[in-house]
Amino acid sequence: MQYWLMKSEPDEVSIDDVMASPKQTTVWFGVRNYQARNFMRDQMQVGDGVLFYHSSCPEPGIAGLAQIVSTPYPDASQFDSNSKYYDPKATQETPRWISIDVQGTQKTRLLPLAEMRTIPALEDMVVLQKGSRLSITPVTAAQWKAIVKLLK
Repeated sequence: MQYWLMKSEPDEVSIDDVMASPKQTTVWFGVRNYQARNFMRDQMQVGDGVLFYHSSCPEPGIAGLAQIVSTPYPDASQFDSNSKYYDPKATQETPRWISIDVQGTQKTRLLPLAEMRTIPALEDMVVLQKGSRLSITPVTAAQWKAIVKLLK
């Protein structure tokens, strides 16, 4: 099992939206960074743990726990010319972008980025590194355990 931190802007998809949806599941789409795409395509597996992170908001931080519940598949938004995620270079035969289904397992208290920076066990987390902007980053088992303990 692997662990991931996945960022979402809460005005687009929040942990509340996921938890209120049928089966508490959402399609993770719109990722347009090759490294993040490669994590989804090549490394994520059904059952992997997810730290659901709210970004680009007044107080960014971990807002819930989730899990990966599908294998990767082509992101439909890349083919939709009306979507802000449209990619004219993508074709049905050679899609460039990936989606994956994520199921919320628990809404938690918000663990703000500022608080995360004060926890020694998290000092090496990718999201805490200067210049880190990836929407999907790996999380170690020790980091996962430390965060889950803080959230309970």
